Amino acid sequence: MGSALFSLSGKTALVTGGSRGIGFAVAKGLAEHGADVAIIARDKKQLEAARWQIQADTDKKVWPFSFDLADTKAIEALFENIIVETAAIDVLVNCAGTTVRAPAEDVDANTWNRVIEVNLTAAFVMSQAFFRHQRRAGKGGKIINIGSLMCHGARPTNAPYASSKGGLLMLTKSLAVEWAKYNINVNAIGPGYITTELTAPLQADENFNKWVVSKTPLARWGQPEDLVGTAVLLASSAGDFITGQIVYVDGGWLALL
Repeated sequence: MGSALFSLSGKTALVTGGSRGIGFAVAKGLAEHGADVAIIARDKKQLEAARWQIQADTDKKVWPFSFDLADTKAIEALFENIIVETAAIDVLVNCAGTTVRAPAEDVDANTWNRVIEVNLTAAFVMSQAFFRHQRRAGKGGKIINIGSLMCHGARPTNAPYASSKGGLLMLTKSLAVEWAKYNINVNAIGPGYITTELTAPLQADENFNKWVVSKTPLARWGQPEDLVGTAVLLASSAGDFITGQIVYVDGGWLALL
C-alpha cells in the first residue's frame, strides 16, 4: 500500500530543463518511481546523453525535445507535438531556468526580458498548454514549478532572477486556485543552494561557499537528488490534497534566524 501511494506507474511526466542539474535528477527520479518521461532542453547532445542514461538506469521510455523556452510563442505547438509522441502527459515539471548576476542598475532590458521569459513566462504558457489538453481529455493532473529561496527573499545582483521566482510562486498559487475544480494540483518546490552548473561560480567563490555552509543548518550544499522525494510526493497520489503550496528543500536555511 505504501509503495502504491507514491507510485507513478502508468504516468507520463514532462520535465523542462531535464537534461542536467535539478531537471535531470527530477526526471530520473520520476522514472525510478514508474513514470515515462519527456524532457526538454536546448542542447541536443546533452538531451541525448540524459535520455540514454535515464533509459539505462530505469528501463522507462524517454522522449527528448530540443527547444529554447524563451520562444514562448512556439510552446503551444511544441506541447501538441509532445502529446503526439507520448499520447498523454500527466505531470508537468517546470524546471528550466536561467540567471544573470549583475547589479540591478547594470541589467539591460534584453537581459531582464530573457530571464523573465525563460523562468516565468515559459512556465505559464507551458502550464496553459497542459491545462488545455487535460481539460479536453477530461483528466486532472499535477504541475510542479521549481522555485527558489528567492521566492521568499532576495540578495544583491539577482534582481531579474528573484523577480522571476517571486512571480513563479504567485503563479503557482493563482493556477492552483483557478484549476482546482478541474482536479489539477499546482505546487512548487523551493530549492536551497544546490550544486549545479548554474551555481558553479558561487561554489567556486571561497567566501560565498563558506557563507552558504554556515547559513545552512545541515551544513552543506544540497544535491539535485535531494529534491526527488518532494517531487515524487507532489506528482503522485500521495499529494492529491496538496495544492497552492511551496515546499522549501533548503537544508533548514529559512528556519535559521
